[in-house]
Amino acid sequence: MTKHLLLSLLLAAPLSAAAQSITPDVLQRISTAHPLTRQDAALRNALAANGIDAIATNPVNPANTDLYFSHVAPSKGITDQQSSGRCWLFTGLNVMRAKVINEHQLGNFEFSQSFCFFYDQLEKSNLFLQAIIDKANLPMDDKTVEWLFQHPLSDGGTFTGVQDIVTKYGVVPTDIMPESYNANNTSKMASIISLKLRQWGLELRKMAAGGSKKADVLKRKEEMLGEVYHILAICLGTPPQKFTYQLKDESGKPIGEAKEYTPLSFYKEFVGWDLQNNYVLLMNDPTRPYHQTYTIDLDRHAYDGHDWTYINLPMDEIKAMAIASIADSTRMYFSCDVGKFLNRKTGILSLQNYDYETLFGTTFPMTKAERIQTFASASSHAMTLCAVDIDENGKTRKWKVENSWGGTYGVQGHLVMTDEWFDEYMFRLVVERRFVPEATLKLLDKKPVKLPAWDPLFTPEL
Repeated sequence: MTKHLLLSLLLAAPLSAAAQSITPDVLQRISTAHPLTRQDAALRNALAANGIDAIATNPVNPANTDLYFSHVAPSKGITDQQSSGRCWLFTGLNVMRAKVINEHQLGNFEFSQSFCFFYDQLEKSNLFLQAIIDKANLPMDDKTVEWLFQHPLSDGGTFTGVQDIVTKYGVVPTDIMPESYNANNTSKMASIISLKLRQWGLELRKMAAGGSKKADVLKRKEEMLGEVYHILAICLGTPPQKFTYQLKDESGKPIGEAKEYTPLSFYKEFVGWDLQNNYVLLMNDPTRPYHQTYTIDLDRHAYDGHDWTYINLPMDEIKAMAIASIADSTRMYFSCDVGKFLNRKTGILSLQNYDYETLFGTTFPMTKAERIQTFASASSHAMTLCAVDIDENGKTRKWKVENSWGGTYGVQGHLVMTDEWFDEYMFRLVVERRFVPEATLKLLDKKPVKLPAWDPLFTPEL
């Protein structure tokens, strides 16, 4: 046997089990590879009584004190989603709310989140049950079927949910259908309905695959939805079909005459614009080609609704549209990976907030694309983009969003993010069509690339 052949065989041979495991010898080597220094021991002592962020905090980060913004799109009042994943709904309604307040010179006015959430949960239940029927011929271990049973219901979502729910059911003021405990604390209600949906999903699969008539399957599904409606009504209250209402100005003085409305007539009179066609959905996803339109399978809130369909663009093009919108006093639906480098005491999002590298003597060099591919980062929270600060040379310095975590959180209910943080952790923006260049709008004419429901970037925003 020649030396070259022997070397090839050795290289091709699998490693022994010992070489692939942490043996005593391996443990000895790795445990002594980075011996603790006196400085490390001091850090260990500090971390015994403190969290990592407390020790890694940069106390002289200039982003903590620079709160001036050159361009602001105004609104009034801060909302609070409390212990729920309804940020997408609060954000979408807050975008609408700002326009209605400005157009009618109102005081602190809110749309009812509970009203829209009721129908969102009902529609999502129908979406799950009907998708189970549609996929009944596929095995239980099919990827889509597995995904459906893993995610029968969520209180999270996207702007498409706002579009579809509001367009179909309308809106009501929050004092017509106010928040309740289970609207603000959704987990238990969601777990109960999800358990029923999984049970019913199995039943519908057996009926559909077992030769039951389509009419009988759909009749049974309707009975199931009646139970969902009943649970929602007990937890959230029954949505009003008609109500009498009168707008009030900043001083509380009534505007005009009190009138009777339906939720849809109220929407048409006081919102009025076309939610379906007036907005363009944008994304910054560096893992895929830019200037291409994409759609996410089953990433919608209603069976007859719209999947999240967006144009993937470089960050500089998205920023230009955002700046144009804010300069016109128009707020936007915005989402990001809010938990990364967030100082929860100050409400500042900055890459300089925490120095993990010095603390642990290592580096974190992954790019935005690499973080997406490895599930290290994704869009997690929606807020209302409302301000930008641009210096005298036209360079963007920072951004501000109206959050839905109450008026005492962050900067009087807002979060402030540096432009560098915006680049790394901003994902989605929804802008009015009038702020989108014609060349970009033409990309919507392309057939979108369809991505699967389980794509790493497309978790519901909470």
